[in-house]
Amino acid sequence: MTIDERKSITTGVIQNLILENRGKLSISGVLDVLSFDDQVVILETELGLLTVKGENIRINKLSIDTSEVIVEGDISSLAYSDKENEKIKGNFMSKIFK
Repeated sequence: MTIDERKSITTGVIQNLILENRGKLSISGVLDVLSFDDQVVILETELGLLTVKGENIRINKLSIDTSEVIVEGDISSLAYSDKENEKIKGNFMSKIFK
């Protein structure tokens, strides 16, 4: 059993990331765009927060109806983080800097 099969069994969600020549990223299962600029895009997906980093990044297509996003530019990094971990970090950091 592959990692993808285990992930879809435990979550019941299938998400696709298709990166073409490090210039075009198609993402399914997107719930919301949390922030974006020309270097970083942060997306809330069904499997956690997805951070896309690079240069000259732009959102070419955004469809909340179909939960799809297409990001174009010079993509250098993709990283997932859990929603719960981000909430814990945010709460911890906000307590420190009060």
